[in-house]
Amino acid sequence: MPNKTTTISQKIAKLEKTTEWFSGDDFKLEDAKDHYEKALKLADEIKDDLNSLKNEIEILKT
Repeated sequence: MPNKTTTISQKIAKLEKTTEWFSGDDFKLEDAKDHYEKALKLADEIKDDLNSLKNEIEILKT
């Protein structure tokens, strides 16, 4: 069974949704740490994906 990969755009949308939670009506201080950690993980994944994409583009340019 093939792995479903998440695109950078999908990850950005998920990050936006995660960060919107902080200003939403469902915000609970007790849950803030978990949401913050999820947001950091997503941001790191997006950064890594963008760096990989940048490297691929640099290779194609040469």
